[in-house]
Amino acid sequence: MTTPPPHGQPYGPAPTYPAGQPQAYGQPGQAPVAGYPAGQLQGYPQPGQAPAPGYPAGQPQGYAQPGQAPAPGYPAGQPRTSAHPGHGPMPGYPAHPAPTQCRGCGSPAAVNFAVRAHQGLLIMMRFHKLDGPFCRSCGRSVVRQMTTRTLCLGWWSPISLVAFTPFTLIWNLVAHLKFSKLPPSTPAPGRRPMDEGVPVLRRPLAYVALIPLAWAVWVVTGVITHSG
Repeated sequence: MTTPPPHGQPYGPAPTYPAGQPQAYGQPGQAPVAGYPAGQLQGYPQPGQAPAPGYPAGQPQGYAQPGQAPAPGYPAGQPRTSAHPGHGPMPGYPAHPAPTQCRGCGSPAAVNFAVRAHQGLLIMMRFHKLDGPFCRSCGRSVVRQMTTRTLCLGWWSPISLVAFTPFTLIWNLVAHLKFSKLPPSTPAPGRRPMDEGVPVLRRPLAYVALIPLAWAVWVVTGVITHSG
């Protein structure tokens, strides 16, 4: 019959380590763990001691100081997750973002701002939005087209008349100011910026808005007169 091991030591006697020290440490006068210098953890050698293969003395893995050879494939003094010009990014980390370019002509000076238009149809409404980025010329061209369309077709619904159309016109005014602050457009080779055309107030369709506005003024005036 097999004799069971003593109580508290089911797997045999534990190895002997110096009192108060973890297994990976060795003090002067005591034998260190095989393969590690006395009093040091793995991967951190001291000056005068041979460093771990492929890493400078006193530095953790993956870091290199100026004047020391960096780890293969990584710039000096930088962790592995960093990407610098001339070095490919690590998998899962994005490279430096590309500069913003106009979607119309490819000009590098562009603003990522949307332009809106609204159309009211009695009890129905339609919303239109054209996302950027746009340069100075393309942005102003889109703003003038969408604003003219809103002034012509955006008033033919009660809610559009008092809410959505004024909001759209104010939004496009902000967009116009943003695009006007940009420098002149410099399109990409083989591409041309959009034609800005004439200003909104010089387009006949913009004055169609006077019809519903005049009707709204007439209704409000009649209500005030009868109530008085």
